[in-house]
Amino acid sequence: QVQLVESGGGLMQAGGSLRLSCAASGVTFSLYTMAWFRQAPGKEREFVAAIKWNGGTTDYVDSVQGRFTISRDSAKNTVYLQMNSLKPEDTAAYYCARSRPFIWSRNHNDYSDWGQGTQVTVSS
Repeated sequence: QVQLVESGGGLMQAGGSLRLSCAASGVTFSLYTMAWFRQAPGKEREFVAAIKWNGGTTDYVDSVQGRFTISRDSAKNTVYLQMNSLKPEDTAAYYCARSRPFIWSRNHNDYSDWGQGTQVTVSS
């Protein structure tokens, strides 16, 4: 059974940093893409970043490129999202997700398992 549990969200001033963690149980990273999505109130869920099953390929939405870094620790079965230079527009609930096997995608429909989310609020 797959379980994804996010942590690390909180309230931060603009320009600050946060690191989100996603503890994944029942997941073999070498078979799946792991990704972070976010959803702000009244908006659709948005792709943020992904790391491929090989661990060597990453992808970012343009708005976070150069500020956010996705990584994973296979020994700890944890995926991270390091968020630097935070902006008020980064405010959202952030979700960790696991793709269907060997799928490399930004489309949330290609992700079969989701965490419960962690809230990130950035004040100006």
